[in-house]
Amino acid sequence: MNYNSYFDKAREASRKAPLAPSVINRVLEDVAAEAIAQTEYILAENQKDLDRMDPADPKYDRLKLTADRIKGIAGDMQSVAKLDSPLGKQLSATEMPNGLSISKIRVPLGVVGVIYEARPNVTFDVFALCFKTGNISVLKGGSDADFSNRAIILVIHKVLAKHGIDVNVVTLLPAEREATTALLSAIGYIDVLIPRGSQSLIDFVRDNSKVPVIETGAGIVHTYFDQSGNLEKGAEIIANAKTRRVSVCNALDCLIIHSARLSDLPQLAQILKEKEVEIFADEQAFAALKDDYPPSLLHEASPEHFGTEFLSMKMAIKTVASFTEALAYIAVNSSKHSEAIISEDAENIAKFLNDVDAAAVYANVSTAFTDGAQFGLGAEIGISTQKLHARGPMGLEELTSYKWIVKGNGQTRNP
Repeated sequence: MNYNSYFDKAREASRKAPLAPSVINRVLEDVAAEAIAQTEYILAENQKDLDRMDPADPKYDRLKLTADRIKGIAGDMQSVAKLDSPLGKQLSATEMPNGLSISKIRVPLGVVGVIYEARPNVTFDVFALCFKTGNISVLKGGSDADFSNRAIILVIHKVLAKHGIDVNVVTLLPAEREATTALLSAIGYIDVLIPRGSQSLIDFVRDNSKVPVIETGAGIVHTYFDQSGNLEKGAEIIANAKTRRVSVCNALDCLIIHSARLSDLPQLAQILKEKEVEIFADEQAFAALKDDYPPSLLHEASPEHFGTEFLSMKMAIKTVASFTEALAYIAVNSSKHSEAIISEDAENIAKFLNDVDAAAVYANVSTAFTDGAQFGLGAEIGISTQKLHARGPMGLEELTSYKWIVKGNGQTRNP
């Protein structure tokens, strides 16, 4: 198949005159309303995808849509519509001694390609954020979510056509693998490529793309319970971070506990026990839990359980002898996504927040908050774990670049 026809149409759409902000916002509001109106249709198509996947697969929960989830997605689009657009925002302005006026303003990235797996919500999120920022989106979803993605694109295209807008502002490529290969090589068509999914997908895109890539990394998330940690507060935070929604990248994977607090571990894990979380504990933590935690849910950890993104009701526990050891452990095992400390020691909190190298760092808060909507961004296109261009939840500003505007009055440069 010749995928260049898809790319040509996307590039042509990017060259059209930008839409007025009022038009963009009306379209987003209408897409949100249409998503809710078409809930029954979207869920029926989503069920076709669900029927092809094992419910035990960690991706199943990410794939699954519900009426409440569609309402939440629509609410995020409405939030994006209400946000100020960053386009045209002046970042700096300078008057040079030679009379030149030099300023820097925000502009769209251009044509944004996104490769993603079993996450149909991404289809809505990417469209909303790219449309709001004047970007064109070219999407390559996984075959396991193809019915869902195509239903969502039909809903979006229906609204775009109603407003007389080129539907090629958002394109969903065929689900076959060849489309991924074409997208990775679409030099001159795609300005930036963003992978969303497993670490293996992200690694593949980074290693094989000829187009610039912004990595949205997997989340290997730790929470450190310090020697001074509040027990009641800690139990709630840990349980929320682990069990609120296990298939998302901000879910807790490893609890690190100071050895002086091991006697409190059974109480700290009480809610986890009630939620039937399976625990892989190191020798000291296992000994602290073995008389209290259900034997069927408690196992001695192996090396592979540490530095693992579980995406399920599973969690590791690591014991450390000091705050310094906790920092060192996180430095080695972190994916630089989200890391948290539970502590009442102001000095330790300050050092943790300053020293831990991650996109989002928390003190006495659940890592479940690493999310564009929760950060006031309306929605997110992904959680960037790299340091170039964007880091953390990528919202509107992260989907822009900038250009220099230089004004003069006949100035020329001498040799």
